[in-house]
Amino acid sequence: MKTVEQLEAKLAEPTERLVKDLASVDGDIVVLGVGGKMGPSLARLAMNAIREGGLNKRVIGVSRFSNAEARQELEEAGVQTVSCDLLNDEELRRLPQAANVIYMAGNKFGTTGREHFTWAMNTYLPGRVAETYKDSRIVVFSSGNVYPFSAVGSGGVSEDTAPEPLGEYAQSCLGRERIFEYFSHQHGTPMVMYRLNYAIDMRYGVLLELARAVQEGRAIDLTMGHANVIWQGDANEMALRCLTRCTNPPQIVNVTGPETMSIRWAAGEFAKRLGKEAAFTGTESPNALLSNASKAHQWFGYPRVSLLQMIDWVAEWVQAGGTTWNKPTHFQERKGKF
Repeated sequence: MKTVEQLEAKLAEPTERLVKDLASVDGDIVVLGVGGKMGPSLARLAMNAIREGGLNKRVIGVSRFSNAEARQELEEAGVQTVSCDLLNDEELRRLPQAANVIYMAGNKFGTTGREHFTWAMNTYLPGRVAETYKDSRIVVFSSGNVYPFSAVGSGGVSEDTAPEPLGEYAQSCLGRERIFEYFSHQHGTPMVMYRLNYAIDMRYGVLLELARAVQEGRAIDLTMGHANVIWQGDANEMALRCLTRCTNPPQIVNVTGPETMSIRWAAGEFAKRLGKEAAFTGTESPNALLSNASKAHQWFGYPRVSLLQMIDWVAEWVQAGGTTWNKPTHFQERKGKF
């Protein structure tokens, strides 16, 4: 993959399993917050699966659409778009109903100093959405940040681990889940809480940040010495397939790759591919923000794209000077300040 067009096409390749699962759930799919990092590729993936399966479904993407070009690209891919400020109750009520909702709206970066907006987006808005779509299935995008740090050798925390969110962003993410959970009990709405960390494509993510640091000769802080990553295409497919797993009360599922990835090791792999030396500062902590996604892999199988394949692709992208987004993950953050 050398161009954004090739990357987008790769991200939107459906599997037979996805086509089969979407065929098994009735109704259209509304994607709330489609304008974010993952939303456009998720919507295109859903459309391609619908076409491939000859399914009678619409994909409706909802966002403020501050980027007109992104909206046009979605329309060209067959996604119906609706411009909406979800925090505006009048606009929210006018949205089309659908049997299936993928809830991707939220706020993370810039939380510090705008805590009120983060809580409005992540905890107030879910209640309004849950009331609006009480008769739908809802897959709620959440975050592994709701968990406590775990020992590096533990394999990460499972869904049975009690949340211990650190900082206001993570607290508001747990708030999002609890509000959706409340309305699920009130209305019998089937849901899945989809706890993700960290999705990557070549334009953003933990691996890109490591590759660019190696390429530019910048020292990599090893204090958060381990992380989980998953290819965005695999994460999007699992989100859509979660529509078949919505229950009342809601299910919880961790979504990430199978490895506890060493930051030092990954930087070394990039150094080999880029012909550079990796530089480091600090030492690895004995714990990190790590999730165990065995349940997701039992449901959906292992991710199609392996960790080494992701490293190869990202290294090639960086060498070629590919387009990147200025959307850092802050995966190094150990005090919950985003």
